[in-house]
Amino acid sequence: MSPVFGILLVVLAGLGTGTFVWPMKLQKKFQFEHWFFVAMLAGLIIVPWAVTLIFIPDAIGAFRSIDRMALLKANLFGLAWGVANVLGGIAFVRIGVALTGGFLTGLGLSVGVTLPLVLKGSGLFSDAPDILSTPGLVILCAVAIMIVAVVFLTLAGFGRDRVLQKTRKTAGSILGGLVIAAIAGATSCGIGLAFIYGQDPIVKAMTANGAGQITSMVAVWAGAIFFAALVNVLYPAYLMTKNKNWGVLTGDWKEVGLSAIIGVQFIVAVTLMGKGMLLLGAAGGAVGFGIQQASQVIGNQALGFISGEWRGVYGKPRSWMYLAIFLILVAAAILAYAKSLAG
Repeated sequence: MSPVFGILLVVLAGLGTGTFVWPMKLQKKFQFEHWFFVAMLAGLIIVPWAVTLIFIPDAIGAFRSIDRMALLKANLFGLAWGVANVLGGIAFVRIGVALTGGFLTGLGLSVGVTLPLVLKGSGLFSDAPDILSTPGLVILCAVAIMIVAVVFLTLAGFGRDRVLQKTRKTAGSILGGLVIAAIAGATSCGIGLAFIYGQDPIVKAMTANGAGQITSMVAVWAGAIFFAALVNVLYPAYLMTKNKNWGVLTGDWKEVGLSAIIGVQFIVAVTLMGKGMLLLGAAGGAVGFGIQQASQVIGNQALGFISGEWRGVYGKPRSWMYLAIFLILVAAAILAYAKSLAG
């Protein structure tokens, strides 16, 4: 398959992860801990493990044959992403959505794109271009443009909140909130890095046991983000225990179904991301993740428009947002050019 198809897959993946919470807009009874628990249980545990165990002969035996350090490395990256989800939620409360979102996208993109160029990934990604090579420098240029775009998105978010008079009250130290947001941002790229560093040994083990390409890709997510899955399920479970509202889960099965759709869309999207990265070749870990993140931001903004978050907002906030989207598209085009330079 051509690199163009790989770009298409990571674009679809980004749009998928950028809009995967759309069912939440239709929910009236579920709070964060309810829909997040169901979504993560379905998307990170039930779906990937069901596919793996049903369609791959002796999948457990295949996992046991994989070098433990390789699995541990992938899961530590996945765990970083799981922790980022929790810290991001805390930062939203402390310093607001706009500023936290800027940290998550800006720092997550920077680390997720540059790290595979410095510490090479597994398999195909071990031949990624060096960070100071021509393709590497072009990739860094795209990252810089993306960071500028995130700054404009953050300004747009603040402006929109002021217009709509929905600025979130902060809680606790602003400095503490900034530190939490920074840590969450730097670790939020763990979902991509878990694949980059864990896919090769897992895919080889699964295909050796008779698995096909699609099921092998799903097995990567079952095995590489198991720690993250536990964090993402246990945290909302803790919140429901603390708030004594487990019973809400059984109060509306329609909302349970909507929450499950969130999880299914997410696992489908990241599976597409992984496949797209591989189709983009040795530089696919960096380039694919960068394009996926760019598409994710556009998906976020599109969902906001469709759901009415920008209704009644004009002037500078909209201008900043349009400029940010333009810069994101430019950065994505530069990343695609970097792929052509890398071969």
